[in-house]
Amino acid sequence: MMGPSHALSGAAAWLAGTWALNQFAGYEQSPLAITVGTLVCAGGALLPDLDLSGKVTRNQGGATVARTFGVISLFAAEVIEKVSLGVYTATRLSKDPKRNNGHRTFTHTLPFAAGVGWGTTALATHYGKWAVVAIVFFMAGLALRGLFDEWAEKAGWVIVTICSAAIAWFTAANLPGDRGYPMLGLAVGVGCFVHLMGDIITSAGVPILWPVPTGRRLWRMIGVPNGIAVKVGGKTETVILRTAFTVVAVLAVVAMVAPQLLHRFQLDTWARGK
Repeated sequence: MMGPSHALSGAAAWLAGTWALNQFAGYEQSPLAITVGTLVCAGGALLPDLDLSGKVTRNQGGATVARTFGVISLFAAEVIEKVSLGVYTATRLSKDPKRNNGHRTFTHTLPFAAGVGWGTTALATHYGKWAVVAIVFFMAGLALRGLFDEWAEKAGWVIVTICSAAIAWFTAANLPGDRGYPMLGLAVGVGCFVHLMGDIITSAGVPILWPVPTGRRLWRMIGVPNGIAVKVGGKTETVILRTAFTVVAVLAVVAMVAPQLLHRFQLDTWARGK
């Protein structure tokens, strides 16, 4: 799927999951924590595509996520693509085809999703609030680039970077500093997993079974048949799926906000009655 669809699916998944945790497990979060988690999950849903690089010196090409911070993120994507290709080449079996790029290889695996989720939690736990600020800055940039793709394209990477810094600054000013924020790691991991599920419904697929070998292949791409596969950039993705993700996100927000407003209204009514 395209970047905006991935980001929107990550936001919808996090909001729906937040509502479910509140409804069935009694796990409540502040509005700021929910907002930060949603941004981080939306950004995490773009993270695997950092293995698609472009033309660094020209600030062109690459995946949506690779253009977030201009040549800096394009250079990072170039490095990640080469690392992913190196992992593929070093571990491929006899029936795995030779490749000259690392797109949809290592960063599109479950171990990668789990690893970056765990790594994010470890950073936030060991280094505290400033690590959280750095994580929020980076993930907010990815989220803005995905959720508001047309605006970000016109505004340019400098404006996106400034907006990401403002979000990180606001987070630093309002979140308490005596916590590790392990939910950030969960948000990143969930975002990456949602990305894999989005790509697996295309015909190209992802190596979702890696590192479990299937026959004489380790990097078998698992996708759906062409007849029912989602066409990247087609109407099924851009209209049907994005509408569905938006509806899920809106309903989750309404389901979380409405009971609080109703409770406040009841309290106000009771207070006036006295």
